[in-house]
Amino acid sequence: MVILSFFKYHKLHISMKLPTTLPIILDGGMGRELERIGAPFQQPEWSAHALIESPHYVSQVHRNFIHAGAEIITTNTYALVPFHIGEKRFNEQGADLIKLAAKLARDCVNDNDVSGVDVSNSVNVNSKVLVAGCIPPVLGSYRPDLFSVSQAEPLLEALIVNQEADIDFWLAETISSIAEAAMIKVRTAQTSKPTWIAFTVKDEINTESRLRSGETVFAAVSQIAGQHVSAILFNCSAVEVMESALINAKQALLALGLEGKVQLGVYANNFPPIGELREANNDEGLSIIRNDISPLKYREFVSAWINAGASIVGGCCGVSAEHIKKVAELK
Repeated sequence: MVILSFFKYHKLHISMKLPTTLPIILDGGMGRELERIGAPFQQPEWSAHALIESPHYVSQVHRNFIHAGAEIITTNTYALVPFHIGEKRFNEQGADLIKLAAKLARDCVNDNDVSGVDVSNSVNVNSKVLVAGCIPPVLGSYRPDLFSVSQAEPLLEALIVNQEADIDFWLAETISSIAEAAMIKVRTAQTSKPTWIAFTVKDEINTESRLRSGETVFAAVSQIAGQHVSAILFNCSAVEVMESALINAKQALLALGLEGKVQLGVYANNFPPIGELREANNDEGLSIIRNDISPLKYREFVSAWINAGASIVGGCCGVSAEHIKKVAELK
């Protein structure tokens, strides 16, 4: 059990009260957990489908992860972009849906509402839980070639202004390029909330880890870490490639003089490797969940990430509440 002693932020930005022992436990994957509990779930809407049709299921997933030991839950805004819900629905309902997603997360934290959940073996029912405001790759996942600042900025603006009131900090997820991370960093600097940036890396086992754009992790961390970006994470890539990403990130932080000032984290997916040319197509079928990454096996990977420098750990797509419960045992 490690005491958190270093979380001081840039003087222009407000700090937040994080859990006092490491590792900090994130939640798991919202989308496939919704599917697992029987919520409305389909492409192209992904996790937005339940929010639109039956939002109580979203609350149930939040509660499930809190019950499992998550100290941070993430707003269900990942799919609230035209890419998933369509241009018309986004223009007409996007703002209200983003507000709803943030409010559901905040209400679960404020009310500590675990109704419908067996809490007899709960890890974390009464602990203070933080809400991370999800900022997704607004023009599509895993496809940095689709990114355009001019197209992305208004979508990012909608995500910022409509959930800022209910979140504790920003979590930009599954970011595939330095350009997209830089755009997010500039905009979130105008808010009162700290920012965590989570990059997705190529599912290739190499000593030099690379983003989906082909840019190195070392370059990405060198350009993005610091100021109000108080944590760099890696998410939605295969478990096997995360350790090298952490090593490269630590090297960059050391070169910047930020080691011990910017935290590192990992929350991998439970999917087979995502191919080089995988289309960010919202009509694709659902990825297959691996059958070789049990909760116990996932915890073994998490232990290795902690040894490699991660102080924030959790799960992404296909990582269930049962996986998070095993991860929380590492506290």
